[in-house]
Formats: sequence, structure tokens, C-alpha cells
Amino acid sequence: MSVDNILSRILEIEHGFQHILDGADEIFSTYSKEQCFELALELSKHEAYQARMLATTILGRLAKTNKEALCFLKEQVSTDENWRVQEMLAKAFDEVCKHRGYEASLPLIEEWINDDNPNVVRAVTEGLRIWTSRPFFKENPSVAINLISKHKAHESEYLRKSIGNALRDISKKHAELIRREVRQWDLSNPQISFTYKLAAKLLK
Repeated sequence: MSVDNILSRILEIEHGFQHILDGADEIFSTYSKEQCFELALELSKHEAYQARMLATTILGRLAKTNKEALCFLKEQVSTDENWRVQEMLAKAFDEVCKHRGYEASLPLIEEWINDDNPNVVRAVTEGLRIWTSRPFFKENPSVAINLISKHKAHESEYLRKSIGNALRDISKKHAELIRREVRQWDLSNPQISFTYKLAAKLLK
């Protein structure tokens, strides 16, 4: 099936992700990795967010072994203003970590989580949820908590919401660890207080 046919079908659907994933499957079954990369770069400029979601998904699969694709995700896709594209960026980042192994991906996770762009940071905090259901972090929940909590006072509410929710997820199995973490927080800071309300939501 041609890219135009795949794209026209995708553009008819406004919600969800499955049609994007299916479209990426079809493209990978039809074209070489080099062609997929070029297609993704073209699609990333498309005015329709669905096309840019597709581009992000293709790049995420390529980024497992292609540094150029990974770099494009971090530097270009992260600047997209559509939240759906940012959701696909989070999925793409997790795909890369899953392929490499989460422990082996720690340097990459730290690089992205320390970035100045909140969308790059959120791709990590959101993409790896639920963190403690992922290999390595399942056995090392404190490592996940330390990484996520780093941006509890970030100026981006969008990012703080992701951080608070990610910590709340972890509290379901590791309540005491989250309790110990949030006990140290300065709740007089309104940004930290915002994150705390989400993170501590399930704590008794």
C-alpha cells in the first residue's frame, strides 16, 4: 500500500493510537529502513498532526539502532506543539529503552531527563510509566523515584502533572518509599505543592 493511501486513511481518524501503529507497520513492511527514515522526515513537516504522529512512531522504531533518528526525536519532534505528537514521542522513547534494556538505557534516560525542554523530560516521565512495572526499575524503585522527583518544582505544569502521576503510580506498590521522598519536599513552594497533591494522592 502506498504512503498516500495509508496517510489518507489515518487522516480520517481523530482519536486513538492504534491506526498510527498499524500505519507504521505497513510502511515498515513496504519500505527499507533508509526509505522509512526519509519518509518520516517528510511526514514530520506535514500540517496534519496524525501525519506527524506517524512520523514520530516510525522514528521511534528506527531510533532503536539509528542515532540520527533518536537525535531528531529529541531536537525536533519535542518542539511540536500538538499534545498527541508528544504522546507518541513518549511511546517512542520507551520503545528505544525497551529495545536497549532499561538498565543499559540509564545514561540516555538521564540525558533526556536533564534536558532544558520540558517535552523531552516528559517523554521520559510519561513514556516509562508505570516505571516500576519496567525491568530494572521493578527491582530498583528508588532509582526511578530519584529520577522522576528531580523536576518536582519545574515551571511547566504539564510536566509536573506527569511527574506527580508517575510517582502516584509507584505509590501503589511502594507507598513507604514515596512517603519518604515527599516528606522531604518544601510544600511552601506552590509548584512543589502541586506535584505533591498528585504524588501523595493514594498515601494514607
